[in-house]
Amino acid sequence: MQEVPERAAADAEAASPRVTIVLPCYNEQDHVVAEVERICAAMDGSGYAYELLAIDDASTDATLARLRAAKRRFPRMRVIAFGHNGGSGTVRRIGTQRARGDIVVWTDADMTYPNERIPEFVAMLDENPEMDQVVGARTQESGSHKFLRVPTKWVIRKIAERLTNTTIPDLNSGMRAFRREVSLPYLRLLPPGFSCVTTITLAFLSNQHPVHYVPITYAKRAGNSKFHFVRDAYRYILQVLRMVMYFNPLKVLMPLALWLIGIGSVKFVFDMVKEPLYIPNNTIMLFMTGLIVGSMALLADLIVRSRNNS
Repeated sequence: MQEVPERAAADAEAASPRVTIVLPCYNEQDHVVAEVERICAAMDGSGYAYELLAIDDASTDATLARLRAAKRRFPRMRVIAFGHNGGSGTVRRIGTQRARGDIVVWTDADMTYPNERIPEFVAMLDENPEMDQVVGARTQESGSHKFLRVPTKWVIRKIAERLTNTTIPDLNSGMRAFRREVSLPYLRLLPPGFSCVTTITLAFLSNQHPVHYVPITYAKRAGNSKFHFVRDAYRYILQVLRMVMYFNPLKVLMPLALWLIGIGSVKFVFDMVKEPLYIPNNTIMLFMTGLIVGSMALLADLIVRSRNNS
């Protein structure tokens, strides 16, 4: 007689998971099942009610078939198949929108992140109500184009730190846990590509949502990398500037405006000493450009404040 209440309790737990893990899968046929096993083993041992959303992003190999074949072994896994490739950002956005858990975890299926530590990230959010996001900060860089990626990412990270007034150990880590309710207003800002993880970090920081960083190891990826250095680095830089402009345009535009006005003013004094009553065109252009950029900064800031108050 006790089996019925126990089964009902288990069904209720499965219907309302505490944690949703969003796992983008694209051409990961050789190791995706091993990654699912690792995640499910860690979560089964944690005691947290969870669901695993394994989202196939229109893979051209047998990734989807292997996920569907493995579904019988992992009752907490839901397999979602996209009709066309939308990018990891699209996968994470849709996965978060469909999540039933209060806490959402993002990670990758390429065996690089220590997914056995996911319960640790969830526990940090559970034990610290004032914390809104936990990010795994990688202690070493791996992957292709390392000699280019390391300095480029360092420069971009320093720009982001300067613009957000915070220390950011890892700006684009793919492993993180956050409160779904807090993230919902920012999901529409996520780009389709890799820079979605940068976007969610900057969105939280720019709106004073506490972000905690945990050092993690980063293993050599399994399979082939989908990262294209030139294209993705360009998008990465553009997204950092776009996000700061979206939340705090004065940080980007006003320093430039003040520099232009300052240089124009100094040059005006120099011109007056050198040749009184004559103002060269370039001096006027410097000063006027500074005024225009400053006006744009104030107008953009007014729009941001009006949007936040509406």
